[in-house]
Amino acid sequence: MNKKGIIIQGSSRSKGNTNKIVTFIQEKTGFDSIDLKSKNISGFDYDFKNHGDDFIPLMKEIVDNYDTIIFATPVYWYAMSGILKNFFDRITDCLRIEKEIGRKLKGKTMGMVSCGSDSELKKGFEMPFIETANYLGMHYLGSIHTWMENEIISESLKKELNIFIEKNIKTRYNEV
Repeated sequence: MNKKGIIIQGSSRSKGNTNKIVTFIQEKTGFDSIDLKSKNISGFDYDFKNHGDDFIPLMKEIVDNYDTIIFATPVYWYAMSGILKNFFDRITDCLRIEKEIGRKLKGKTMGMVSCGSDSELKKGFEMPFIETANYLGMHYLGSIHTWMENEIISESLKKELNIFIEKNIKTRYNEV
């Protein structure tokens, strides 16, 4: 039986602020999560010498078991984390040498959650997610930017997260 969704956490801290947001979303959606920091995923290589790392098995697991993929990333220097960017770069493997995996991404749904130290996200941050979804034939469900106040999720942010989940995730599965 296919699961509804997975949250892919791309942070340099497994239990940092981004993980607090991931845990909140998991509790509301029942989605599984994967911490990219716990995986051995090499950078993209045109010679595909990294074929034996964790990327291809992880992608097979994702495309075979999940319909919705939510990427969760801290904001590092006004962009997604390096760990997540590395993962995005490796999607090329699914277009060049593991084409069956790449084909299975078509029709799936993608979303993005960012977590920063500021309540505002700079213009353009979301573009790589939107354009990747477009290129792969995925449906882009949208994004939400989050931040911590004194290491906790504020009540106002919890409300925003609940609205995002209800509007963009639960309604997709007729769970409202």
